[in-house]
Amino acid sequence: MEVAINSEVTADIAKAEGFSMPVLLILLLVIFGSLGAAWIPVAIGGIAILGSFTVLRLLTMATTVSIYSVNITTILGLGLGIDYGLFIVTRFREELHRQPTVEQAVARTVATAGRTVAVSGITVAVALTSLMLFPEDFLRSMGYGGVATVAVDMLAALTVLPALLAVLGHRVNALRVRRPVHRRVRDEASGGWYRLARSVMRRPLVYVSVITIALLALGAPFLRISWGGTDARTLPAASTIRQVSQTLDSQFPVNSTDPIEALITGPGGSAALTSYLHRIDAIPGVTGAQVTGVKGDVTRVDVGYTPAPVSSAARHIVTQIRALAPPAGAAVLVGGSAAGLVDELASLGSVLPWMALLVCLSTFVLLFLAFGSVVLPVKAIVMNVLSLGATFGVVVWIFQWGHLSGLLRFTATGSIDPTMPILMAAVIFGLSMDYEVFLLSRIRERYDQTGDNTVAVAAGLQRTGGVITSLALLLIIVVGAFSASGITFIKLLGVGMIVALLVDATVVRVLLVPATMRLLGRANWWAPRPLRRLYARYGFKEDSPAPLPVPAGSVS
Repeated sequence: MEVAINSEVTADIAKAEGFSMPVLLILLLVIFGSLGAAWIPVAIGGIAILGSFTVLRLLTMATTVSIYSVNITTILGLGLGIDYGLFIVTRFREELHRQPTVEQAVARTVATAGRTVAVSGITVAVALTSLMLFPEDFLRSMGYGGVATVAVDMLAALTVLPALLAVLGHRVNALRVRRPVHRRVRDEASGGWYRLARSVMRRPLVYVSVITIALLALGAPFLRISWGGTDARTLPAASTIRQVSQTLDSQFPVNSTDPIEALITGPGGSAALTSYLHRIDAIPGVTGAQVTGVKGDVTRVDVGYTPAPVSSAARHIVTQIRALAPPAGAAVLVGGSAAGLVDELASLGSVLPWMALLVCLSTFVLLFLAFGSVVLPVKAIVMNVLSLGATFGVVVWIFQWGHLSGLLRFTATGSIDPTMPILMAAVIFGLSMDYEVFLLSRIRERYDQTGDNTVAVAAGLQRTGGVITSLALLLIIVVGAFSASGITFIKLLGVGMIVALLVDATVVRVLLVPATMRLLGRANWWAPRPLRRLYARYGFKEDSPAPLPVPAGSVS
């Protein structure tokens, strides 16, 4: 089955790339409005994918690397390459209107947008590094591939991209086919995103309350999640492996090919062994326990059971068998796929708190060093948790409970593979912080110029709202193709990423961030005096910009 899944995943990646690339190129052309700029983000993404493939190849010489790391490399390579390319090119176009020379425009772009990309890249990389804490090859490989991709993406955006912009100069706008989506707005206060932010900030409590309740409602199904493993139902219905599995289950004793296995080691007598087998038989859900092999002092016992191997009921049977006292003078080890799932869940559960601690603590430190506030990092983490919870709730509603299974063409198993939410949490948390850093960097820049919190938030959204929504749309195209995969857990990853991007780039960044920052006011930028000194010495600060006038009628 594993070979069939690997083959299907490889085919799905090829189909996803074949579908997404033409659509991406068309959308980039529409967003930038010129061929001169549209090809640059794709080039950065291509460099990232090739570079991360090289790193993964080198890693295979030292450790095991899962084939699924190719998935995260493809998604993040293109996604972050386009993110960083679009963000830097958009800022470069702005600076061309402000700076007297191309060289100064490049320098100012790197000092502002480049700094933001560096902070964002490190934040995303740290989130993905948390996957390396897990002993499972699958998650560790995803961590290797993700960190390698982010590192190459970031380095390419900070070195290759500025060099390209310096060479192109004003020709970045060459071969124009239409007016770009992100056109320069002469009067900032007249921009659509600025007006939207001001509208939200006139009723911040209403927006915060309604959005928070809605996100909590979306996340409610996650409280009833049932963990499970991967079986033949993961494959497409036409797969011969799945058909053979279904035939065996229907025509032969249930789970006949996947028993719970017990190895009894020791000189225990036949009476003690018989008593032990009777105690196993008495466990609810067990259909029979029989000796299937004896070699020396080792006896193999196969235990038949009614529930599906990936179900919680099967795991409970394993737990009960392990809790039984072994035959006198013997030791018992319990294995099989159901027992393997029990051990996997225990392993994941023991590492998960450390993953959360690493991600939250490192994110807090990085955002503090970037913006000099202890409030903004806490707010960002809370919002990301809300966004993640809503995403996981939708995933449970679809893939565990089976809603939309006909439309999406998959078979619901009644459970979720535990590695998928962990992988999604790392990737989505990193990408969410990516957008948060983009937005907060422009808000902080404007706040330093005006000292007005409300104007800074509105101006920051005006400068980045269109960029963030465009980035989310482009990344949805990249990951959306995976929602058409014939493998259920790859489909789950694609659908979950789409939901997360839609929620994060629209509801959270565009509505919830302005509303909460308006409620917090100047408290957004608060830090204790010792930490303010720390930020002044070690913070990732830009040169102090020239003060700008505050638009009339603003309220801090």
